[in-house]
Amino acid sequence: MATQRSLLGPAAALLLMLLTACSPNQPAHFDTLILGGTVYDGTGKPPYTGDVGIVGDRIQSLGALQDATAETIIDARGKAVSPGFINMIGWGVTSLIEDGRGLSDVSQGITLEVFGEGNSMGPLSPAMKREFPKYWSGIEPSWTTLGEYLEFLESRGVSPNVASFIGATTPRIHVLGRDDTDPTPGQLAAMQELVREAMREGAVGVASSLIYTPASFAGTDELIALAQAAAEYGGIYASHLRNEGKQIFPALEELITIARQASIAAEIYHLKIAHPPSWGRFDEVLQRIESARNEGLRITADMYPYPAGSTGLDAIMPAWVKAGGIDRWIERMRDPETRLRLAGEMREDSDAWDNRLASGGADAVMLVEFRNPALKHLAGKTLAEVATERGLSAEETAMDLVIEDGTRVGAMYFNQSEDVVRQAVQQPWVSFCTDAVAIAAEGAQLLNHRHPRTYGTFPRILGHYVRELGLLTLEDAIHRASGLPATNLSLRDRGFLREGFFADVLVFDPDTIIDRATFEEPHQYSTGMEQVLINGTAVISNGKHTGAKPGRVVRGPGWTGW
Repeated sequence: MATQRSLLGPAAALLLMLLTACSPNQPAHFDTLILGGTVYDGTGKPPYTGDVGIVGDRIQSLGALQDATAETIIDARGKAVSPGFINMIGWGVTSLIEDGRGLSDVSQGITLEVFGEGNSMGPLSPAMKREFPKYWSGIEPSWTTLGEYLEFLESRGVSPNVASFIGATTPRIHVLGRDDTDPTPGQLAAMQELVREAMREGAVGVASSLIYTPASFAGTDELIALAQAAAEYGGIYASHLRNEGKQIFPALEELITIARQASIAAEIYHLKIAHPPSWGRFDEVLQRIESARNEGLRITADMYPYPAGSTGLDAIMPAWVKAGGIDRWIERMRDPETRLRLAGEMREDSDAWDNRLASGGADAVMLVEFRNPALKHLAGKTLAEVATERGLSAEETAMDLVIEDGTRVGAMYFNQSEDVVRQAVQQPWVSFCTDAVAIAAEGAQLLNHRHPRTYGTFPRILGHYVRELGLLTLEDAIHRASGLPATNLSLRDRGFLREGFFADVLVFDPDTIIDRATFEEPHQYSTGMEQVLINGTAVISNGKHTGAKPGRVVRGPGWTGW
């Protein structure tokens, strides 16, 4: 529990700290002192009982500090003390503009959001800025580059720290638009320069999301070229594979090829098999990744610990119908002949594209998010249920919902296996993600359904897979939520409890931490996370949000401002 020990002002506290440093007989003084906790430093090593002393935004001392004084003392006896968690795929890019608290995430212990899976908030061309409201909740951007966007978030005030990849789709749209076309050498060079610009602004790497258009129009050579540009600045390549279903092995080979030819570390986004007939081949997926790692390639992955995914209804339609963007997609679906052709292809479990409908069925597709108020009552229903209500096929219903909403329509897909989740969670090179927005369980947010990972990813790892199932140790889980992703992203002074590192620090009860969100009732915060400090400032205190927004831009290794 946090208690106040002193009423010293900032100037007096600084003077006392200086006097303490000069007087060996005087006890040390800190802004915040965390006493008696079981300290997990983020390395994966066994924990120790100790104290953490924080001055300003940094950890100043670790060890036996019980004789020290502090402005705020947190009694952590019987509790775990760890580095803050890193969310390898965060989608709070616009939700944090609307509400900078990021409650669904910071309540889990997330202290750093990493954006940019396929699409990033910059760089934006004039045409992209005009189109932006169509794709991003009606927001009109005041920024142009990725660095400007991140600085905009920081200046606006956000609770978590923020970092970003440059999405590989973003320079493609910037230079080529949204059509199915290949870049000329000059256009590819221009795309590479946009990647370099973003890397110099602090992007952590370049990331693709290859089941979506226009990302799916990019060839492997194009992706290698962009990855090479990121590698020049020490960045990594991350990818939502081109196929996570029956063609997962060619898609995995593509990522390995990019890593090898671009001489770059590579991250597999949300590792899974989203194709029920292929679940039994996950051992082969792991073997192929291990083989690449044994070759010396730096292949890692992340995951969310649930047997269902969440994306849009675009995931059940082939690329050709979506080429050119949302307006042309909708225009095509209004044409009767196109609808017949499209419906037929949506019923095929194709080898050519990753069809989430044919492999799982309409009963396994739950509608979760609409922009049109007239459709929000459908959130939480399956595509099959809505199709029955409308007296149409599931394929026609999906087309009509996209037309009526003017968006890709958010949906959950129950086409994954708990056995695969349990295998993935045990891999030492796998970190974690929510792959979700950062929101509060209140107001208008309650009108949309959500995937429970929005509120529960990290506590589910710690409470269910560590404590209840014993599939990994607590020190391993903490390492893979903090030190591992920080190392993969080459972050400076983040991810570990070390003297001189930024004070992103958690205090939680390992005996009670657990997720509460479910697929049926998702808007429920996790419990057990008692204290969350970000850059030395309490954001969660005694389980409640303080209102503080100390989040900062966290930059990758290529940033020119070091």
